Amino acid sequence: MSADIHQTVDAVYRSDWSRIVATLIRFFGDFDIAEEAAQEAFALAVRDWPENGIPDSPRAWIVSTARHKAIDRIRRNARLTEKLQSHVAAGLVPTVQAPADESGDIPDDRLRLIFTCCHPSLAGEAQVALTLRMLGGLETDEIARAFLVPTATMAQRLVRAKQKIRDAGIPFVVPEVDNLLPRLDAVLTVIYLIFNEGYSAMHGEALVRTDLCSEAIRLAQLLRGLMAPQPPAEVSGLVALMLLHDSRRAARLDKSGNLVLLEEQDRSLWDQSQISEALPLVAEAFRGDTHDDSRWGDVPSHCRRRYRPSTVEPPVLKRPIGARFCGCMICWHRSNRRPLFR
Repeated sequence: MSADIHQTVDAVYRSDWSRIVATLIRFFGDFDIAEEAAQEAFALAVRDWPENGIPDSPRAWIVSTARHKAIDRIRRNARLTEKLQSHVAAGLVPTVQAPADESGDIPDDRLRLIFTCCHPSLAGEAQVALTLRMLGGLETDEIARAFLVPTATMAQRLVRAKQKIRDAGIPFVVPEVDNLLPRLDAVLTVIYLIFNEGYSAMHGEALVRTDLCSEAIRLAQLLRGLMAPQPPAEVSGLVALMLLHDSRRAARLDKSGNLVLLEEQDRSLWDQSQISEALPLVAEAFRGDTHDDSRWGDVPSHCRRRYRPSTVEPPVLKRPIGARFCGCMICWHRSNRRPLFR
C-alpha cells in the first residue's frame, strides 16, 4: 500500500470515524453492528483503494460499504433473521439511498449519538467512556488508561453500556429542549474531554489533534444553537473556553513539533477571529450566572467574584482573558474527582 493511500485512510479514520459510526447507528439502531461494519469498511479500503484508486468522496465510500457489510452480516446470521425483519419493518434498514440528514430540527447525527451515550440510565463513567469510544475514536486500552483501570475492566463496561442501550430501547435522538438539562453536565463533560484529547493527545505521534479540537468545538456550538435563544451559561462558557485554547494552536508548537509554553508563544500567531468570537461568550456566561451561583457548583466563591465581566481584559495585555478564564475553569476541574480530570 502506497504512503498516500495509507495517509488517506488514516486521515478519514481520524476525521470522520464518529460521523460514520453515528450515521450507521441511525440506520441500524445497534452500536455493535455499526462499529463492526465501519471497521470492516476501513479494512476493505486498505485492500481496495491501492487497486482501484481513492474514491472522490472517501467518507461516502466508507459509509456505503459499511452499510452493505452490516446488511450482509445481519442477513447471513440465522439468529438475527428475526431482528432483520423487525429492523426493516421499523425502517431502520433503508431500501433506498438515505438522505444525509432527513431531519431539519436535529442538525447532526453525532449530536444524536452523544445524547444517546449520555442517557441518564447509564452510569456517569460509562457515559464518558462510551462517548470517547464512539465519538472520540479512542481505543479501549487508551480509555482504560485514562480511567486508571485494566483494559479488560473497561471493555466490560463498554459492552454493558451498549447492551443496556439496546435492551432498554434508548432512542437515538436529541431530547426536547425541556429534557436536555438532566443530561447537560454529562454531555458538556464528554465534549470537553474530546477537546482535551485533541489538545494534548494521549496517543499517536501528534501532540495536537486538530480534528478532535475542531469536532468538540463544533459539537458545543451545535448544542448551544439547539438551546437558543437563552443557552445555559455553562454551554456558552465551554464554547468560549475551547475557542480561547484553540486560538493559540499555531503558536503551541515550534518548527520541531515541540510544545511552546504560553509565556514564550508568538502572540501574533494567535487566531484573532476565534478570540473575538469567544470574548462575548465569556461575558454572556458570566451575566447568566450573576444571580445563580448554584450553576458554579464547587467553584470557590472568590473565583466566581474575581472572574466577573469587570475583570475581562483585551487579549493584547500581559494577562489575557484566556489565561484568566481558564484559571477559573481549572478551579472547577480540580474539584472534579474523575481520574480524567487529574
